[in-house]
Amino acid sequence: MEFFLQQLLNAVSLGGIYALLALGLAVVFSIVALINFAHGELMTVAGYVLFVCILYAVPLPIAVVAAIGAAAVAAAATERLAFRPMRRADPTSLMLTSFAVSAILKVLFQNGISARPKPVPLPPELSGTLTFGPVRLGTVPLASILVTCLSLAALTLFLKRTVMGKAMRAAAEDFQVLRLMGIRANRVIAAAFALSGMLAGISAALWVAQRGSVDPLMGFVPVLKAFVASVIGGLGSLSGAVAGGFALGIAEVLFQAYLPEAALPFRDAFVLGVVILILLWRPDGLIPAKTGRRS
Repeated sequence: MEFFLQQLLNAVSLGGIYALLALGLAVVFSIVALINFAHGELMTVAGYVLFVCILYAVPLPIAVVAAIGAAAVAAAATERLAFRPMRRADPTSLMLTSFAVSAILKVLFQNGISARPKPVPLPPELSGTLTFGPVRLGTVPLASILVTCLSLAALTLFLKRTVMGKAMRAAAEDFQVLRLMGIRANRVIAAAFALSGMLAGISAALWVAQRGSVDPLMGFVPVLKAFVASVIGGLGSLSGAVAGGFALGIAEVLFQAYLPEAALPFRDAFVLGVVILILLWRPDGLIPAKTGRRS
């Protein structure tokens, strides 16, 4: 039982990162029907900013805020430079544009910084463990759980209590009606991209804290899994993205913990098998988007 509780807490920690990334993808998709595969590079931007800040002895809280801000600015910049000119294009063209942006940023990181991983020296406080009865939890996984909960709560308040948040929710329901009401579409879309960048920045800080390094391909695997989580939850559904992220994280950790040693190399195959079963049971996802915009 103790081992199970330990693994469950680790699963919630990992699932929280997937949930935040999946939320970033869902926010953009729900408004402009774009699956932004350059979202992983926003994580990388935040990771490198965090690395530089820590390298120059910037206090950790300020470094994290700078990393999150850099990811939000990068997201808004990619929307303005790459996606806004393609606004009226079909979803396939938009998706190909996101792949192009991703490839360009990877090349810039590899040639402008380094193709090798850069170790990020984290404060020694983050390497400790805390004991809760029979369960021992590392400081980083605990911080990941707390930050994820606070981020989800703040996002909920933003979407429900602020004017821009309500405009984004309305855009997700019916974007054309929103424009007829006189709300500037460009502002809402730019805010959605900036919000997705902030979520990517938070995820990057948690991811770097767990792995201790940053490299040009840092965001590829987590965002790929976040996309799977979005599909599980219901593409375009914000609550579904959270549910899918936690479901995927729990499945990965529990399979890692309980599979026989000979089957461990096939863990991802077992996880994808669970994904297929979920989609056979709920083809539109666990919590489908109200608009049902899937591609």
